[in-house]
Amino acid sequence: MQQTMTHKEKIIQLLHIFLPVFITQVGQYAMNFADVTMSGHASSSDLAGVAIGSSLWVPIFTGMSGILLALTPIVAQHFGAKRYEQIPHVVIQTMYLAIVISLAIIAGGAAALNPILNHMNLEAEVQQVAYDYLIALSFGIIPLFLYYVLRCFIDALGQTKITMFITLTALPINILFNYLLIYGKFGFPKLGGVGSGYATTITYWYSFFIAVIIVRRFQRFDRFNLFERFYRISFATWKKLLKIGLPIGFAIFFETSIFAAVTLLMSEFHTTTIAAHQSAMNFASFLYMIPLSISTALTIAVGFEVGANRYQDAKQYSFIGIGMAVSTAIVTSLLLYFFRGDIAKIYTNEQDVLFLTEQFLLYAIFFQFSDAVAAPIQGALRGYKDVNATFWAAFVSYWCIGLPFGYTLANFTSFGAFGYWIGLIAGLASGAIFLFFRLLYVQRRYKHVHHNENG
Repeated sequence: MQQTMTHKEKIIQLLHIFLPVFITQVGQYAMNFADVTMSGHASSSDLAGVAIGSSLWVPIFTGMSGILLALTPIVAQHFGAKRYEQIPHVVIQTMYLAIVISLAIIAGGAAALNPILNHMNLEAEVQQVAYDYLIALSFGIIPLFLYYVLRCFIDALGQTKITMFITLTALPINILFNYLLIYGKFGFPKLGGVGSGYATTITYWYSFFIAVIIVRRFQRFDRFNLFERFYRISFATWKKLLKIGLPIGFAIFFETSIFAAVTLLMSEFHTTTIAAHQSAMNFASFLYMIPLSISTALTIAVGFEVGANRYQDAKQYSFIGIGMAVSTAIVTSLLLYFFRGDIAKIYTNEQDVLFLTEQFLLYAIFFQFSDAVAAPIQGALRGYKDVNATFWAAFVSYWCIGLPFGYTLANFTSFGAFGYWIGLIAGLASGAIFLFFRLLYVQRRYKHVHHNENG
């Protein structure tokens, strides 16, 4: 990261941060895709077990890792203010916190996993695969969360190409060990879908070790002297991290869990409708990686400028990011409209499912514009360390507006299953509007502070 003077320089710098983040997101998506599809070639029970295990793990990981995202704006602001000596302390404290979170997840899983799976009334073979898959995954939870901390640190400095490199080198390792352990090749045990859990754990350990080597050996990290001295646990620092991180984590959890809730509520409809919903939602989630990556880039850029007390620059980055997201939303919406039939064919060849998937994809167009406004604003607000508004926006817009409205339309009107999508669209739109005015308020507040400081 460096200071920029013109709009053109800001656009170029934001793109330099955004593109590696986006490629990293796609790489992580590809890992999950490889786990599910390669398990499916072992057997349908392996596919179902891995899918169930993954659906239980992902909301927990995204929510709990969201707490650690507090590190990104903190480091970005220290970096912008040239407070380099404060960065290693907060990074190490976040790593301590990550270990505690990991151990809490492992302990919670040990106590709750069997009761949860028993409650789901799964076939015995599917339940066993899901259980063994999650047990295999648990051996990688600690390195995963430690890596996530180092990724936040690296990204906050604007070095997003490094995390892109780690992800792109981890992907073939994940696929290789999937191949060896799922199918039992070259003398390795044939573990079926459970093998993808161990392959993922190996990938987590690889990512963590590579990240440690990079921050210790690369010259661009020399000034931070990470891991060169021992820091005692600082509960005061943990409190600051949790004050920012908990609202972020809960906001992400509310966002991811609402889609899981809708999927569960959709179970009352025909299998064809559920399959079409899942297919369209999967592709919409893939497109969401674009505004999500812009959001991450804005947290870094805005945090850097706020730390340097360049509030006008932070404001310019915010609106450049929103403009980039809206521009891409126009393109993806046209893609969805004109090629929805071809997109549907990626997922199915059944005519009934194809037709319904195309209809759901039309509704997904409206997701594009709400996400294009809401996600970048969330990232910008995190750069300002303003996170409570995002938390309340996620809770109210999804759970108090979107879900009740969608349930009403789905069950008491002719919209049927499409009603849930209309509810989600209404929730997303209301959240985006609220966050937009919140951003304007925060920017005016910082402008006022800057005026008083220089007045």
